[in-house]
Amino acid sequence: MRNVLSIAKREFLSTVATRGFVIGLLITPVIAALMILIVPRLFNFKNFQVKGEILVIDPTNSVLPELEKTFDPERIAARRKEELEKAIARAPQQVRQLADSSAGEKAGTAMGPIPDLHIRTRPPDTDIEREKAWLNAQSEGMPHLALIAIHANAVEPSGSNLEYGTYDLFVPPKLDDRVTGEIQRGLREAIVNARLQMRSLDRATIDAIVNVPSVRSVTVTQDDQRKTIPGLNYLFPIAFGILLFMGVMGGGGQLLTTMVEEKSSRVVEVLLSAVSPMELMAGKLLGQMAASLVGMCIYLAMGLMLLSFFALIGLLNFWLIFYLIVFFVITYLVMGSLMMAVGAAVNDMKEAQGLLAPLTIMFIIPWILWMPISADPNSTLSVTMSFIPPVNTFAMLLRMASSAPPPFWQVWISIAIGVGSVFCALWLAAKIFRIGILMYGKPPNFATLIRWARAA
Repeated sequence: MRNVLSIAKREFLSTVATRGFVIGLLITPVIAALMILIVPRLFNFKNFQVKGEILVIDPTNSVLPELEKTFDPERIAARRKEELEKAIARAPQQVRQLADSSAGEKAGTAMGPIPDLHIRTRPPDTDIEREKAWLNAQSEGMPHLALIAIHANAVEPSGSNLEYGTYDLFVPPKLDDRVTGEIQRGLREAIVNARLQMRSLDRATIDAIVNVPSVRSVTVTQDDQRKTIPGLNYLFPIAFGILLFMGVMGGGGQLLTTMVEEKSSRVVEVLLSAVSPMELMAGKLLGQMAASLVGMCIYLAMGLMLLSFFALIGLLNFWLIFYLIVFFVITYLVMGSLMMAVGAAVNDMKEAQGLLAPLTIMFIIPWILWMPISADPNSTLSVTMSFIPPVNTFAMLLRMASSAPPPFWQVWISIAIGVGSVFCALWLAAKIFRIGILMYGKPPNFATLIRWARAA
């Protein structure tokens, strides 16, 4: 046992006390921060301004006056403020508290400067095909952004079936989608206003009648009740699944790599002169598991801090953390031991890739089934996957983090099946490891590995 702990300590320190381990832990939050800070600058969100001329053909003579109002800079600023306020109203309470009374002014900063749009008109009988050449005509002044042809029945419906027309929008090549979006928002508002004016209806009154604000549902638990946060029913399962996946794959991959490197460099022969193959295997397995557990716990702490910042920590069932660690240990021992056996059987990483294919497929299956399991945790598929090793740990964790967690008897049966799969995987890996660790030459196939397991 002392040799096992010594090897585990060596493996743990050789992994944790490296710059690669630290960089690997920090790379994900650093990339996320860079995406938040750099992407808006790359896409030039703050400095991009919609500016140019729009040619309008309006046979109704009703949309054009309203269009001039909706393209007015003050109305555009007010429309942006309304959109921002609606977005803030749907956000968690902590985000709403961060938004102060200057939200309207901040909308201009977030969405760029206020557009500068100038409208030019043509008579209703204008030939549209001929006017399309205007879009690509060279202009010393403002660029030509769009040609808008309002339908004749855009304001007054044709016939008795209340079928309204809309408009045709023609734009030059490579026009930015932000320009098109800004034009279409103003057009929709102008046409609706023109229809209301034609029927002598007041826009504010209509908005008040048809506007039914979406209220957030209240989640009632045995102890208390709280506002439901949309999306958390899918966020929690995928978050816990990612933590489990990263911990197992990171440590398992490191086990495979170090095993291949030590075997190819003959370092393993020196180690085996002091310890037995089983002590070496157990020590390396425990050491890498401890290193992976440290990394997973760091990411878990980051997630808890984020939930606490947004006042969502009360939505988390802390028992999930306990089961996450239990399922991590089970999954790591199964997948890690198998990866270690592959590393002991081959001479380089190229040879290992062929034997890793089945393990890779087993890791992909839970992600393919993530959505149906999270959406319906008690379906036949979800329950069946919870009892099939080695993917049962992933499936059960997804179910437990969902909105309808399974009964505890199913959880502990899945854990028992997982423990049984650990013993089976360790038994198989130990037999392959004992023979393959000092075997060189032609790389083995699956038939050879089975023969090794039988012979050991």
